Amino acid sequence: MRYEINAPQAIDATIDLPSSKSISNRALVIHALSGGEPMPDNLSDCDDTEVIVAALRDMPHTINIKAAGTAMRFMTAYLAVTDSGEHVLTGTERMRHRPIGILVDALRRLGADIAYTDAEGYPPLRIRGRRLDGGFVEMAGNVSSQYISAMLIAGPAMQKGMELHLTGSIISRPYIDLTLCTMRDFGAEVEWTGPDTIRVSALPYRPTPYYIESDWSAASYWYEMAALGPDNSHIRLNGLTDGSRQGDSAARYLMSVLGVRTSFASTEMGRPTTVTLRRHPVRLPRLEFDFINQPDLAQTFVVTSALLDIPFHFRGLSTLRIKETDRIEALKREMAKLGYVVQSNASNDLIWDGTRCQADAHPIIDTTKTTAWHWPSPPPPCASPASASTIHRWSRNHIPNSGSTSAVPDSPSLKSHERHEPHVVAVGLECRHHPPGCFGSIGPRRCPLRLAVEGRRHGGHPRRGIVRHLRRQ
Repeated sequence: MRYEINAPQAIDATIDLPSSKSISNRALVIHALSGGEPMPDNLSDCDDTEVIVAALRDMPHTINIKAAGTAMRFMTAYLAVTDSGEHVLTGTERMRHRPIGILVDALRRLGADIAYTDAEGYPPLRIRGRRLDGGFVEMAGNVSSQYISAMLIAGPAMQKGMELHLTGSIISRPYIDLTLCTMRDFGAEVEWTGPDTIRVSALPYRPTPYYIESDWSAASYWYEMAALGPDNSHIRLNGLTDGSRQGDSAARYLMSVLGVRTSFASTEMGRPTTVTLRRHPVRLPRLEFDFINQPDLAQTFVVTSALLDIPFHFRGLSTLRIKETDRIEALKREMAKLGYVVQSNASNDLIWDGTRCQADAHPIIDTTKTTAWHWPSPPPPCASPASASTIHRWSRNHIPNSGSTSAVPDSPSLKSHERHEPHVVAVGLECRHHPPGCFGSIGPRRCPLRLAVEGRRHGGHPRRGIVRHLRRQ
């Protein structure tokens, strides 16, 4: 089947977004541990959620979760802490090459009976479920937040609860906080007792009616269309929540830097509503961001920034190497087909400095799930010395006098003296007033978005302005 897609003159559309996969998967396993009815409402229809639903419903001896990474991590913990008998947990060929040793080791230290049926540290797993005592356990915090979330979700099912100490830097913290919030919604007592320690009380979950909001990760692609589309476009997205606990809800702030304004029909806490996106063109010469807390947004921003002709340096992307595919290599390879030479470094940063190459005449974007270590990807042909004549760098000797205020249209606190020609824009999401914890209990409007704007004034002198409270007043 062949589809022909033509760009519209304007986008005027209302979109019913899919439900949040992240919340669905957490709510499903927690609901199963609560032993109650009814099922969570408005579940996602993605593969991850479907395999968890089937596994919890049928509980066959061999559970094939296919390519669903979240399902593998969450079901490993669920089967290990419940009296569910013996099961073999397996998946696709790619899944059998995705590491799970960190989670298995932590569960084993608490008494779980888990064995590898093939390669050490990788699925398939043979799990004999039983009630665990729980207690103190350490786990690396810098590999995957899904390992951490799996352990936390299982905590209330342990007889003594659990104290989880995270070593090293902690990545994707919003996803951990999302897990804590969902656990609390089902009656669990769980809290950060320090910057790297979480205490889960031995208080069982209670059955709770639960509605799942729409997915901010899916919304990010419509933000991308708004950023790249005509100026007169209006996109309405249904089912999103102002103050969402989803980590990828940060897209609304990041996309404001790229000229997409967000307005909510209702700002009532926890109430899904309609979001309207409008484009207000901006001109940034460079964008830097650390995606340590929102790694799944990186693909959207790599493509959007490149097509807007904005060089970038994106950090915090190490987890993209162990997804269903090596997303870093995939982005480099597929962007080269479109004429963009995206580079990576030893820290797994993604960098585009404006270098272009000859795009494929008829590019075919590969969406198959391949892995870099099975099928090593050569450097993009357009980046090789033999074709260096095809590479050129887009010069930016003149930066349009757009001012940084247009880059942050939702900021009421930008002072007039901070309106200058931007040189580099670097964005960081942080809460400077509260310890890590549940966004729902803190209140998202109290956690400011810190936007550091490094620029030059007309005299060429570098300076820095800080927008300290980029939020709805």
